[in-house]
Amino acid sequence: MKILVTGASGFLGGALVRALVADGAHEVSILVRRTSVLDDLGAAGNQVRIVYGDLTDAASLVRATDGMDVVIHSAARVDERGTRDRFWTENVRATELLLDAARRGGASRFVFVSSPSALMDRDGGDQRDVDESLPYPRRYLNFYSETKAAAERAVLAANAPGFTTVALRPRAIWGAGDRSGPIVRLLGRTAEGKLPDLSYGRTVEASLCHVDNIVHAGLLALTAEAIGGKAYFIADAEKTDVWRFLGEVATRLGYEPPSRQPNPRVLAAVVAAIETVWRIPAVANRWSPPLSRYAVALMTRSATYDTGAARRDLGYAPVVDRETGLTAFLDWLDRQGGVEALTRDLR
Repeated sequence: MKILVTGASGFLGGALVRALVADGAHEVSILVRRTSVLDDLGAAGNQVRIVYGDLTDAASLVRATDGMDVVIHSAARVDERGTRDRFWTENVRATELLLDAARRGGASRFVFVSSPSALMDRDGGDQRDVDESLPYPRRYLNFYSETKAAAERAVLAANAPGFTTVALRPRAIWGAGDRSGPIVRLLGRTAEGKLPDLSYGRTVEASLCHVDNIVHAGLLALTAEAIGGKAYFIADAEKTDVWRFLGEVATRLGYEPPSRQPNPRVLAAVVAAIETVWRIPAVANRWSPPLSRYAVALMTRSATYDTGAARRDLGYAPVVDRETGLTAFLDWLDRQGGVEALTRDLR
């Protein structure tokens, strides 16, 4: 099977490429910029076809998708750095261009890595054990959520006879190899003593997703039947008590768990002020906001997902449990010089 992967220089995209190469049954191509760092691909980097280009460049997408059987679209603007136009161009318009190129290039399947953030309502609350019947919100928390939802809708609407499209929705992908994801960023702030405890004594549960589990789901999506035009939540078997988990990991790393609890009204005022400043394009394009409505929602709202549909249609079951994944992650983190070294240059 000839497979194109986007986002190969990223955490998940790189893991997908390594798994596809290791499988030995595929011809793998990757679309990357000439400036992309591919060190994390390891030996797999020597066994793939590299197409240099950009998701916003239609001509490079035509070259990359020509003759492909499957396109796995993992690339996206994920953090909160950037203007709405930038998010729309890189997350929505780029996906539409890639869909068109894939169809024209003869691909029969398009696997899109989406996110449960596309279902988070700006003014909503907890989402416990929700399934795929949950509707898209009327108001979104941030540009990432808005454009991820729009891109997902475009992917699902493109499903047609001979062109199967599917969206996978993992949340907070984590594990060894993660250099900039939400867990790493939270641990970095914990190490600096800058992460407040926003639980206010309340249990906040989340369905996280180990990288090996979403990779497994992605491989299943290559051949699963009756999945066209559908989205699926993908998650670890365990539900995570977010603040207890952060506390346990911080303790194992030798840091004090978050304990400072800001006044909620003061916090809301600070977030509002920051979001006002981050409407300035020169600021938004250069830095990620230190705090945002979206970040607060991720840390204060429970969000757990029913993966029954993925089990039924994909044959999905998690392949890595919490403790195994955490041990491997902490060992890898130690080899990188610790969380402070890893996060020092994150913007």
